[in-house]
Amino acid sequence: MQEWIIQVLNQFGYFGIAALIAIENIFPPIPSEVILTFSGFMTTYTRMNEWMVILASTIGSLIGAVLLYEIGSLVSQEHLARFLQGKAGKLLRLKPGDVYRASDWFQTKGYAAVLICRFIPIIRSLISIPAGMARMKLVPFLVLTTVGSVIWNTVLIWLGSFAGASWKSVVGILDSYAMAIFTIAVVFCVMLGIFTYRKKRMKH
Repeated sequence: MQEWIIQVLNQFGYFGIAALIAIENIFPPIPSEVILTFSGFMTTYTRMNEWMVILASTIGSLIGAVLLYEIGSLVSQEHLARFLQGKAGKLLRLKPGDVYRASDWFQTKGYAAVLICRFIPIIRSLISIPAGMARMKLVPFLVLTTVGSVIWNTVLIWLGSFAGASWKSVVGILDSYAMAIFTIAVVFCVMLGIFTYRKKRMKH
């Protein structure tokens, strides 16, 4: 995949950056770390400008985020609540009321979540879906997504530019960061699930 990404970037330049980042937002397994750090490296041996690379990558991030937001908005709370009334709800240990509570939480705490999650691999893309499901106001969503994307893209592009031909070593470090964050997120979700399960058992 890495070689294919490099070929696209070398052939299409700014357009390739925007397109790949948009696709990466929709399909998280495509590594933004490779796209952005190699794009930064490209500014050292081509006429590409760092600020234009940041702009192209940010446009790609917004396109991908808006598409996922729209997908999330197609799922109504009522349909999801009805879905949880059946076997799926019992399996997941969720009730229809949990949908509305989650939506209320996202309306108040979701702004911080959208911004912070833009720095967490994989989750940085998927956070757009619950934002759409909770009908988060589009303008704040776009502002927070833009701010988070600009910071993330700028850091990785500058790291790639600074590392030069050694840009792959930066990708290796970022892969370790991504694995650590993912592991922490999994442990947190497991602990949260155990806590919720025990709390429900105590109530019964």
